[in-house]
Amino acid sequence: MSVLDGRFEECAVGKKGADDPRAVVRKLMKAGKVKKKCCRSKDRCKKCPVLALKKAKKQVAKAA
Repeated sequence: MSVLDGRFEECAVGKKGADDPRAVVRKLMKAGKVKKKCCRSKDRCKKCPVLALKKAKKQVAKAA
């Protein structure tokens, strides 16, 4: 289960910045679903903002 599963659509549907993955990750940070700073562990944790951003970029590219 990932942080962005289902959350991307909640954040992006009908919003002005729907194509901006950074806005999606920022909103998830404010909701407490993603950490504000990466802890740089060797294998990234589930709440990593770096992984969330990569996943959001992939979903935006897929949607386009």
